[in-house]
Amino acid sequence: MSDLRGRQRANRVRIMAAVAGALTLAAILSQCSGRFGPEQSDLTGKPVLPGFESVRAEAKEIRISLADENYTLFATPAGWRLAGTDGYPIRVDRLDELAAGLESLVWDQPRTRDEGKMNAIGLGDPREGGNGALVEVIGQDGEVRSALITGRKDNYIYARHPGEAQAFRVTGDLPPLYSAQAWLDLDIIDINADAVSAVRITDRNGASLYLQRAVGSSDRDFLPAPPFENYVLVNRLAVTGPALALTRLQPVGVKPASTLRTQPVSRHITETHDGLEVEARAYSEADGYYITLRAIEAGEGAHRGAAINERADGWAFQVSAVDWMDFTPMISAIARAPESETPTTETETPAEE
Repeated sequence: MSDLRGRQRANRVRIMAAVAGALTLAAILSQCSGRFGPEQSDLTGKPVLPGFESVRAEAKEIRISLADENYTLFATPAGWRLAGTDGYPIRVDRLDELAAGLESLVWDQPRTRDEGKMNAIGLGDPREGGNGALVEVIGQDGEVRSALITGRKDNYIYARHPGEAQAFRVTGDLPPLYSAQAWLDLDIIDINADAVSAVRITDRNGASLYLQRAVGSSDRDFLPAPPFENYVLVNRLAVTGPALALTRLQPVGVKPASTLRTQPVSRHITETHDGLEVEARAYSEADGYYITLRAIEAGEGAHRGAAINERADGWAFQVSAVDWMDFTPMISAIARAPESETPTTETETPAEE
């Protein structure tokens, strides 16, 4: 009997010890979960750049510093421009997105304070070779009014103030900052492929060709038209690219036309069904391929011609090698003259007027 009571007491002791251990473990886990859960800060939920609305209204420049590129946006009476492009306009929508984004950014959860880990979330100081983007807003007096290092990791935006070690995840959005060229307003012409009725091409040898199609025809229905109606197409597929070159124009850069150092190697004139004509002249420069544009105002296309000239006058637009080839095909690669004829050449050489 005494042995039974002893065993019962021993069981009760073991049970109590197990319960005490479980409670202790629960307390430890509770403390750990609080310690390693989402961190909070006195800044959490507050604006990253308090009072930025007034800073924005008085801004004269916005400087973007990257590890491998620095560029400056500056205000003029005619709008904002990108430095180094002789005052070429920038995209208004992109500028508005940046300004609104900086104004609405809110501190979220704090992240690392380890300078060695900043690059892991895109916040390395670019002045020291890091992968972050330093944004500085300059006031009318030339002083920095707001500054922020920002970066992206996965689907999140991170930020910290220059000179401060604490990194934060932030709530909000900003446009991509890693290319100066992306700020240029190069969407200068918008012509649908269906609108093109004809194209006249003069190649580097002075040979010319006029191609035309009827309303509603397909992209492959361009055919030699008077005075080239007796020409024979070498390859119908080779016609489409040059015929629709202007509709596919996507400039990758720009510079003043006055800085061109070569003569045009070809002329390319696009005509639309409603009477708009746009002449492109192509240049092979030491720093890339360029075209200039001039619209001829005629018929219903007059108002569009004026709008194109307003944006294109005085500028040479850099294009890719593929686009440049569509503006500069050899006539012999598209069509050949009847054996009894010699290729027609323009009386005017392709030179800038």
